[in-house]
Amino acid sequence: MKEPGCRLYLVTPPKIELAAFADRLAEALDAGDVGCVQLRLKDVDDDAVRRAAERLLRVTADRDVALLLNDRPDLAKATGCDGVHIGQEDASYEEARRLLGTEAIVGVTCHDSRHLALVAAEKGADYVAFGAFFPTGTKTTVHRPTPDILTWWSDVMTVPCVAIGGITPENCGPLVTAGADFLAVVSAVWDHPQGPGAAVKEFLAAIERASAG
Repeated sequence: MKEPGCRLYLVTPPKIELAAFADRLAEALDAGDVGCVQLRLKDVDDDAVRRAAERLLRVTADRDVALLLNDRPDLAKATGCDGVHIGQEDASYEEARRLLGTEAIVGVTCHDSRHLALVAAEKGADYVAFGAFFPTGTKTTVHRPTPDILTWWSDVMTVPCVAIGGITPENCGPLVTAGADFLAVVSAVWDHPQGPGAAVKEFLAAIERASAG
């Protein structure tokens, strides 16, 4: 999953209307480079997650973009997702890897903890995620790392790091220059007044400016 530079990592809204969202996702992915998509639905049953994964996989696979499922390695395996993202209160890394095998992507939330990140990387995580860097309405957060954790990680590890939490084109620059490999974004893309395609283009322009600066 390691790529040069900083890339976008799109996270779905917690609730979607599937047919319409599939079109919006296609618009976002067609607007420019996106490294990964995470399907993160809340307060829905397993069948709804399966339907969403199977439908969105057609969009991401056509564009050679990985689709990860949040929290549920069992459903990720059942639906053929490319991997799973797990939090500290979700399925264990070991369980996810056992279910999905060595070729799948398994990413781990590490909040603001260098220790948790080192442990995850030692076990074999494909990426670690730090956040929330900025206030976010997507979920309740109690951890607020500073960009220096990204610099430290990039200096000592080759495992990619993902920055998450309230990230916008306007505030992402310090995270890019600090060493984030991916920016995980939700509302700034899906709630953009000109649509997700315009949002992706704005993010990519902001990443390019920060990378060049």
